[in-house]
Amino acid sequence: MSAWISMLTDAEASPDLLDALQLARTPHGTVDNVMRVHSHRPNTMRGHVALYRAALHDDTNTLPEWLQETISSYVSILNSCNYSLANHWANARHLINDDAKADAIETALHANKPETVFDGAELALLRYAQKLTLSPGTMEEQDVDALKQAGLDDGQILEANQIVGYFNYVNRLLNGLGVTTDGDTVGYYAKGESDDT
Repeated sequence: MSAWISMLTDAEASPDLLDALQLARTPHGTVDNVMRVHSHRPNTMRGHVALYRAALHDDTNTLPEWLQETISSYVSILNSCNYSLANHWANARHLINDDAKADAIETALHANKPETVFDGAELALLRYAQKLTLSPGTMEEQDVDALKQAGLDDGQILEANQIVGYFNYVNRLLNGLGVTTDGDTVGYYAKGESDDT
């Protein structure tokens, strides 16, 4: 475990914190540092878990999971958040399931040139994510209209908005407290696991 503030272990946890830690456990049975850094305030851990699970990994989302994870990764690149990028690009790469395609996407995102590999609705979403991340005060109705014109419905636009908003929140939490992946299992999908775990 590594951060600029202390993170309590399960052995040090109060009953209230143990309850929150149980809620935050990953499919691997561990609690990632992104959640454990809340250990001095179990209430914010609970809120973070609920927001994260609503924004990603929710069965009601209709944007493809690989695209959700790619948007997450792009926001994390724009915010220079290595923690989120390590986890969510590992997820995106796993879901893309094509190393050449994933390499091309990764290169384009790091170069801030998504248009070299994306077009249509996917490119519109990445442009929206970029603007909302880097200059949120300049957002206009036309930014959402562009998503509609690209074929996205209001629910999908809301999904993307929440993913972008969540990652801007979590990138600042992680960068602001110096949280690293030391001791974490990186990525939602452990090696050898199928997509439905």
